[in-house]
Amino acid sequence: MPNQTELTARPPETPAAPLSRASEAESGMRPPVDVFEDTDGLTLLADLPGVSKERLNVRVERDTLIVEGEVQIALSEQMQAVYADIRSTHYERRFALSDELETERIEASLKDGVLTVRIPKRAETKPRRIEVRTQ
Repeated sequence: MPNQTELTARPPETPAAPLSRASEAESGMRPPVDVFEDTDGLTLLADLPGVSKERLNVRVERDTLIVEGEVQIALSEQMQAVYADIRSTHYERRFALSDELETERIEASLKDGVLTVRIPKRAETKPRRIEVRTQ
């Protein structure tokens, strides 16, 4: 399953279209991500249960946003896993970013296992109202 998604801001009047995905080998669990757009930018909400801030790596490489996280499962010496639904403790997700987004101003926060990433749009790509004068 591919794990890179293209993020492209779109004009507000354009109907929503499915996100396109680039093919790439999956190297960990693919966390579910919701993407929201407003006039100022994009917001990503990624579910990363069990990932602490210290084990989270959010970075931009060229035009790709990379989200990686490790879950640390602490078992006492007396406990042994008998059954586990989750086989991997590594989360990874990649997003291709369009040049409409300001990658230098990306902000991220983690609360209750949900990573929030805010990617602002470049000022020149935001819609603006043009005042019409009478003559």
